[in-house]
Amino acid sequence: MAPQLDLFADPSLDPPPAADRGAGKRNAPIGPAAAPAELAALAERLPKNMRFGTSSWAYPGWAGIVYDLPHTQQRLAREGLAAYARHPLLRAAGIDRSYYAPPRTDEFAAYAAAVPADFRFLVKAHEACTTAVWPRHQRYGKVRGQPNERFLDPVYASEFVVAPAVEGLGDTLGPLLFQFAPQDFGALGGPRWLVDRLRRFLDGLPRGPLYAVELRNRELMTGAYAAALAEFGAVHCINVYPSMPPARTQRARTRQDQAPALVCRWMLHPSMNYERAEARYDPFDALVDEDPGNRDEVAHVCLQTELDLPVYVIVNNKAEGSSPRTIAKLAARIVELGGFAG
Repeated sequence: MAPQLDLFADPSLDPPPAADRGAGKRNAPIGPAAAPAELAALAERLPKNMRFGTSSWAYPGWAGIVYDLPHTQQRLAREGLAAYARHPLLRAAGIDRSYYAPPRTDEFAAYAAAVPADFRFLVKAHEACTTAVWPRHQRYGKVRGQPNERFLDPVYASEFVVAPAVEGLGDTLGPLLFQFAPQDFGALGGPRWLVDRLRRFLDGLPRGPLYAVELRNRELMTGAYAAALAEFGAVHCINVYPSMPPARTQRARTRQDQAPALVCRWMLHPSMNYERAEARYDPFDALVDEDPGNRDEVAHVCLQTELDLPVYVIVNNKAEGSSPRTIAKLAARIVELGGFAG
C-alpha cells in the first residue's frame, strides 16, 4: 500500500497564535486557507462525478484548514460560504438549518450566489415532514408528544420545502433530503404503514428535484421501501450512523444499482452519541478517533456508482473529529482503491 498522504502537514496552515487574533483581523474579509499542493493534486485525480462536502460550514476551528484566519461562528455562517467553496475538495455543502425551519427563497438565493456554478447543496427538509409524533423535548412547546399533522404531507412539503429550495438555489440544488429521526414506527403501524405513507408522499411531490430519504431505524429498510423509492426516482441516503448497517449493506438492500445518484452522509463515530462527540471533538480541527472501517465502506460505495451518475458525500465533524480532514482521507482512499493515481 502506498504511504498515506499527509495532506495538512504544512505548518503555515496552523491557526495563528492567540496574540495575532486582534480586532482588526476579526473584521478582515473571510478568505480560504492556502491549500497544500498535495490536496489540489488529489482533487484533480478524483472522478468529476464525486462531490464531497460538510454538514454546514460555520466552524471557527477550521482556521488553517478551510479558512485563512479564525472567525466567529456567526460570521462564518453569514459570510464564510464563498471561502469554503474555494477548498479543492469541497464541491458541496449540507444545509442543516433547514431541518429546524424552512429558509426563505431569498436566503437560498444568497447561498447560490456565493458559490461556483458546479457547486451543489444538500438541503435537509423541515423536520415537520418526517416526524410522526413530536418529541417530548422542551423545544417543541405545546405540541410535544402530540401527533404531527404535517407528517408526510406533500402539500406542505411542496409549498414550504421544495419550492423555496428549487427557486432559490436553482442549478446548485443537489439532493433534497427527508431525514427520519429514530421513532417508534412499530407503534404507528410498522414498516408497511410507513411505506404506504411514503409512496403517497413521493407521488404528491413536484417532479424534477432529486429526493433522498434517510432512515435511522434499520427495520424500515425493507424491499418494499426500496421499491417505493425506485418507483418515484428517489434514492436511499446511505448514512453512517451507529444504529444503521454498514454502507455497502445499505447499498445492496436499497437497489442502489438502479438509483439515479448516490447520496451518502457520514454522520457519527460508532462509539459515540452526538453529545459525547461534540464534547470530545470540539473545536473540530483534528482527527481524534479515526474510523478506517467506515472510510473503506464509503469509498467502496462511491466506487460502485457509475461514473456518469452524481455522487454526493456529506461528512459531519462527529464522524472522526474534523470533517474536512475526514474528506481528505476519504478522497485519498478512493483514489488509491480506484487506481486514479497520477
